Amino acid sequence: MREPAWRKTGSTPDYRFTLANERTFLAWVRTSLALIAGALAIDQLAPNIAPGPVRIAICVVLAVLGAGLAALAYHRWGRMEAAMRNDRELPYSGLMLVMTVGVAIAALTIAILILIAR
Repeated sequence: MREPAWRKTGSTPDYRFTLANERTFLAWVRTSLALIAGALAIDQLAPNIAPGPVRIAICVVLAVLGAGLAALAYHRWGRMEAAMRNDRELPYSGLMLVMTVGVAIAALTIAILILIAR
């Protein structure tokens, strides 16, 4: 793989900040895997939790959120690293709000479906 262009700019930041940025990236990837695992678990382990189309819609939403988060995690990591290398302010990301709302809606929907299925 080729080295990103931003790695050739600015100066190397303190390794502690780079490692903290990597830990954040890995946390986002773990969250992505959890969303994808949740989608798979609902599909395979709870087939009677809701009518087929509703269950499939929930699974697809969770899987898309997980895939999107995985893709955006690398992009975010690169933006943060570039900002640190060039002594700029860390960029804002609205992704956290989107993920929070998406996961909250999915959790609320699943909780309602569990109560209805009982």
